[in-house]
Amino acid sequence: MARDGAVYVCQSCGSTQTKWAGQCAGCGAWNALVEEVQSRPPGAMAPAKGARGRGLMFEGLQDAIHPPPRIATGVDEFDRVCGGGVVPGSAILLGGDPGVGKSTLLMQVAGSAARRGVACAYISGEEAVEQVRGRAQRMGLGDAPVKLAAETSLREISEGLKREKFDLVVIDSIQTMWSDAHEAGPGSVTQVRAAAGELVRLAKKRGVAVILVGHVTKEGAIAGPRVVEHMVDAVFAFEGERGYPFRILRGAKNRFGATDEIGVFEMGDAGLAEVKNPSALFLNTSGERAAGAAVFAGIEGSRPVLVEFQALVAPSAYGTPRRAVVGWDSGRLAMVLAVLEARCGLGFGDRDVYLNVAGGLRISEPAADLAAAAALASSALDQALPQDCVVFGEISLSGEVRPVSRMESRVKEAAKLGFRRALGPADVDSPALRMTGAARLSDAIRRIGEADWN
Repeated sequence: MARDGAVYVCQSCGSTQTKWAGQCAGCGAWNALVEEVQSRPPGAMAPAKGARGRGLMFEGLQDAIHPPPRIATGVDEFDRVCGGGVVPGSAILLGGDPGVGKSTLLMQVAGSAARRGVACAYISGEEAVEQVRGRAQRMGLGDAPVKLAAETSLREISEGLKREKFDLVVIDSIQTMWSDAHEAGPGSVTQVRAAAGELVRLAKKRGVAVILVGHVTKEGAIAGPRVVEHMVDAVFAFEGERGYPFRILRGAKNRFGATDEIGVFEMGDAGLAEVKNPSALFLNTSGERAAGAAVFAGIEGSRPVLVEFQALVAPSAYGTPRRAVVGWDSGRLAMVLAVLEARCGLGFGDRDVYLNVAGGLRISEPAADLAAAAALASSALDQALPQDCVVFGEISLSGEVRPVSRMESRVKEAAKLGFRRALGPADVDSPALRMTGAARLSDAIRRIGEADWN
């Protein structure tokens, strides 16, 4: 029988139940319900009976708009994803795989901002102060006036931040924080929710920008209850493929800026280096382009990015052909293969298909359909695309090539990097590049099969 004031909290989804069950009614996870006692924080008083609030103060839509102030950290790629700088009083949740470089990035942000006169604190719940100091010295930030602390008690952290005024505070990580007002252990749903709520309230009340580091599950979601992502003002994901030095900071939510904005970094011995021109980094400009490669002119947030799609179509040695894709949606690949077979006469039923996005970047926009189809057709026909050609366009199930958004920005970025022609939708006209329009996918495939594009 449950104790008084006890509830059962699912450690997978955070839903609560009044009695234990083998399966969570919210998410269906088995053996995920853990008993937790809900207690009032020490010194807190119960609300008085009949107490009334002060009421709401309403304002009109016609009132003046005042843009929020910004704190420029000096790390331009980080400030870009934030929307132009960190907003005082905001809370940012940064998630990423273990070892991807979250602590390195935030130490670089704190050190650069501190050198610009911003009062910064770095509080680690996973490492000792000496370990954090050693990382800063390896990154060349040993002289940055950043205040360090190693603490996991939420009460001690709150008292310390109230005693001293800071502009930017990094908490590494939210899963290690614990509150003595709850009996659950650190990292549990209750503790993560309580710690995030307290730190967000502290940020709003004190006007300090708080950056919370969050661990991720094996599915790639931030560990803990989803309500934490609703509490904070921005959610960033730090991504990177093993074996590649490139790291992508991607904004999934931002109340003070654009979502899906990206910042590009390159991991080195001395930390992360900002990449000002990602297109030049993701492209191979040496030598002739091989069959099975197509350069895609894409858009990531507000930034045009050129990246290479690589495809290999080979005879299958087994009864069931393989379909492998890295950096793109596997369902989208299956759709493009079906359209190529049904509308263009290319057969892939007895051949293995491999598709890769070079550089470790992950592409999600539909405008990459034509680039993937061009790479697949180039490999199947053993005919290379011209070295100075970029490809973009969305493919419908009927085989039609449809226009995509911000085509002018795509072709301008391609022209800046030396490309002279583009294969895309038929109704595109650009003075920067020589456009080869294709109303249908079969027209594009026929053009790819031609040896001379002139």
